[in-house]
Amino acid sequence: MHIRLRVFLTSVLTLLVLPATAQSILEEARQHTTFGGYVISQVSATDDASADKQVDMSLRLVRLYVDSRLGDFAFKLQAQINGNTSSLASPRIVDAWVEWQRWKALRVKFGQMKRPFTFENPMHPWLIGKGNYAQLTLKMAGFSDRTGEHASNGRDFGLQLQGDLFPVGADGHRLLHYQFGVFNGQGINFADKDTRKDFIGGVTVAPVEPLKIGAFAWRGNYVATDGNSFDRRRLSFGLSYDGRWAARAEYAVDNACGKADAWYAIVGTPSWHRTRLFLHYDVYREAKTFDHARSLYGLSAQHTLHPNLMLQFNYDYAVAAAAAAKRRSNNFDLQLYWRF
Repeated sequence: MHIRLRVFLTSVLTLLVLPATAQSILEEARQHTTFGGYVISQVSATDDASADKQVDMSLRLVRLYVDSRLGDFAFKLQAQINGNTSSLASPRIVDAWVEWQRWKALRVKFGQMKRPFTFENPMHPWLIGKGNYAQLTLKMAGFSDRTGEHASNGRDFGLQLQGDLFPVGADGHRLLHYQFGVFNGQGINFADKDTRKDFIGGVTVAPVEPLKIGAFAWRGNYVATDGNSFDRRRLSFGLSYDGRWAARAEYAVDNACGKADAWYAIVGTPSWHRTRLFLHYDVYREAKTFDHARSLYGLSAQHTLHPNLMLQFNYDYAVAAAAAAKRRSNNFDLQLYWRF
């Protein structure tokens, strides 16, 4: 009799507790889930005779995302639609990951995410200070990668450990940040094509806020659709300062696949009546020689019309070197960013 009563009471308690637990989980998810997105449209012009279009108007991209959190776990899902919807790369999933965030010193992330290579790669387009990422980031971090990998927005599928160590100074900021991960090597939305993996990581030191000095490494390979494999042996070094003034500079080298290197520097003024100016210098050298260099000298001006609306003007003078001659061009664009 006592055993039957105990079983009955246990069953009743289970029925009462489980709905409450489920309701609590759903309420936590509701409170910590946000939906949003942003849109970038542009008008561009160039005097480069080799360009497909001298003047163009386009929807550069549209991003939609959902962020959520449950207990110690954070989640992100983000999709992108390119302005050129005929592209095979659009629409596509760019982020799809979950991260255990119990401790600042050790966090574990699994899924499709940004590769931990260079300072600029993880940055939001709204924050980089010019109309596009540097050639270093585009060619060396997996946007229009020099190996021929499909456009992957600097992302891949993998497992990553990261954390912030050693609180220092009166503000208690963390002196050391680390990120290390193992990735497929095939870019976003593609299964791995061999048994090899990409190993990517970096260490950043912040002696004072907001100065950061970092070094990054990448060892891996990419397998093309024809079965050919292209190695990646990349190193990057740089610094970033994000105060009233902004400054960022990086150098990267790839010692595989014919060798290449790149560097850039950008400086941004303090905001004046919601307007900031940025000067940037950007070089990419295939084969690590100036006979195969493309250099950009640029100026950007951005005006924040509203916290969620920004207008940006970009100009760069491009010099593309070849063995016989140099091709020069002037490039302009006006971009409108808005987010919700």
